Amino acid sequence: MSEEKTLLDLFYEKEANTPDVVFLRQPFGDNWTTYTWKEVGQISRKMAAALHSFDLPPKSNIGLVSKNCVEWIMADLAIMMAGHVSVPLYATLTGKQLNEVLTIGDVELVFIGKLDEWKDMSTGIPKDMPIIKFPQYASGAAIDRGIEWNSLLEKHEPISGNPVPDFDDVWTIVFTSGTTGTPKGVVLTYRKLKYLLEASKNENNLKVSFDGDNRFFSFLPLNHIAERMIVENTSITYGGSISFAESLETFTQNLVDTSPTVFFAVPRIWTKFQLGILQKMPQKKLDRMLSIPIVSGFVKSKIKKGLGLNDTRANVSGAAPITEECKAWYKKLGIHISEGYGMTENCAVCTFLKAEDHRPGSVGKAAAGAELKIDEETGEVLMKAPFVMNGYYKNEEQTSKTINHGWLHTGDQGYIDEDGYLFLTGRIKDTFKTAKGQFIVPAPIEFKFRGNDDIEQICLLGIGLPQPVALVSLSDIGKAKSAENIRQSLNQTLADANNQLDNYKKVSTLVIIKDPFTVENGMLTPTLKTKRTEVNNKYKALLNAWHEDKEAVVFEG
Repeated sequence: MSEEKTLLDLFYEKEANTPDVVFLRQPFGDNWTTYTWKEVGQISRKMAAALHSFDLPPKSNIGLVSKNCVEWIMADLAIMMAGHVSVPLYATLTGKQLNEVLTIGDVELVFIGKLDEWKDMSTGIPKDMPIIKFPQYASGAAIDRGIEWNSLLEKHEPISGNPVPDFDDVWTIVFTSGTTGTPKGVVLTYRKLKYLLEASKNENNLKVSFDGDNRFFSFLPLNHIAERMIVENTSITYGGSISFAESLETFTQNLVDTSPTVFFAVPRIWTKFQLGILQKMPQKKLDRMLSIPIVSGFVKSKIKKGLGLNDTRANVSGAAPITEECKAWYKKLGIHISEGYGMTENCAVCTFLKAEDHRPGSVGKAAAGAELKIDEETGEVLMKAPFVMNGYYKNEEQTSKTINHGWLHTGDQGYIDEDGYLFLTGRIKDTFKTAKGQFIVPAPIEFKFRGNDDIEQICLLGIGLPQPVALVSLSDIGKAKSAENIRQSLNQTLADANNQLDNYKKVSTLVIIKDPFTVENGMLTPTLKTKRTEVNNKYKALLNAWHEDKEAVVFEG
C-alpha cells in the first residue's frame, strides 16, 4: 500500500477496478440483496451530495446510530466523501446516553438506522438536529423523525471526481463504551489509520487474501473500533465482501450462508456456540465420536459447516479474555482461535496471539509497529505506536493523563515474559480492598471459574468484606439442571478454585443471581464488558449476608 493512499483512495480503486464485484450483502429472509463496488460508490456519492445540501460547516461531526447493515457502510463512505467526520455510536444507547455523546461530540447531523428501540432514544436527539433515516427494516423499530434515505438519493446526483482528505484531517471520533464513567471521544486522523493499515499488512494476522478473495461477516457493533478495523477497513483495503446478520433469530443461518474467510467474535459468542453444540451433543458423546478416526473427520466437518466456519482462514477472539479451556475445546474440532488485545485508544491493536502459539494466559506479542513496557510502580501496561489516538475530543486533561511522554496508559495490569509475551493480570480500576486491607485483582480469580459449562457470567465483588463473593448467572446448560446438581457442580468448582488461591483471595460464596448481566439492565457495556461498579451498587446491600451464609453456593432470593 502506497504512502499516498487514504482509505477513500483504496475504495476508489476497488470501485474503478472491480466495479461489478459484490461488496455488500444484506439478508431479507432467505434472500440476499447485493451491492457491487460500483453501486456502493454511486449510492455513497449521492449521499455525499445530500450532505453538502445541508450547508454544514466543513469537517462537521456527523453521528451514525444503527445496527450493522449495508447503509452503515455507505453512510460512513458518504461522510468521508463529503469531507466530514464520522461519530459512530452504539445502537443500544438510551435517550439520555445518546444526548450525552451527541453533545460532547458536537454532532451537527445524525444518521439513524436499524434499531431495536427508538421511542426512548429519540428523546436524546435535539429537536432541531437534522436526521437522515435509513430505509425501514422489518425487524427494526419504526423511526418517525427525519428525512428518508431513499428520497435523498432520488433528489441528488452523485458527486463527481474522487475527493480525498488530507492525512492530518480527522477521520473519526470513536466514543469509548463508558465502563468507568462518562464516555470519551477518541480522535483518529487518516494518518493514524494509514500507519495501522501498513503495519497490519506486514503481519497479516487475519490471513486475508491480497487479491480480494475474502468474505467477512459483520455482526459486532460497527461503531466499535475492532469491528470497523477488522471488517470494514480490511475489506476496503484488500477487497472482499461484507455480509450482515438480519436478526438474532436468523444469525446462525446468515453466518452459514456467508461462510466467511475471516471470523471475529467476542468470547461470549464462542461460548454460546460451544454451549449450543453441547446441548445437541453432550461432551461425553462428542469425545467418543472424536476418538474414532473415521468418524472424527465427519463430526468436525459437520460442526464447522453447521457454524458456518468451514472456510475460515482466521478465527479471532477479542474485546475480552478468552479461556484456555475454550480455545482448547475448539482446537479439538479443528477450529484454531487467535486472540487480539487492544483498546479504542490504539485502534484495537496492541498485541496478537497466533492460534499456533501455545502460551496459556498470554494475549500475545506486541503487534507490528507497537512497543510495550510495564510501569515499575503500578504494573500498568504501557504501549507506544504511531497509530495511538491523537487524543480525546476536547479533553486535554484526560488526554495528558492517558498519554504520557508518548506512552499510552492502558489501565490494564500485567507482565511481559522473557520471550516478549504479554500476560494481563487485571484492570487497575477493578482492584478493590477487602476488610482485611488486602487488595484483590478480580480477573485472575474469575478465570478459575470459567471452565465450568454451567456458568455463563461471573463477577467478583467484595469491597469491605472479609473475603470476596462471586455472582454468577447460569448458562443454558446450567439452567437445565436441578438445583441440587448445580450446587454440586459449583461447590466442586469453588473448592478447586480456592485450593489455588492465597487465603485472602479465597471466595467465600458463589451467588446464583436471578437476572443475567445485560446491556439493557446497565450491567454490561455495549461491548459486553461487565460494569463492576454498577453490579456492586445493585447488590452491595446483600453482599455481607451472602458472605456470612453457611452455604458456599446460594441462590438469590
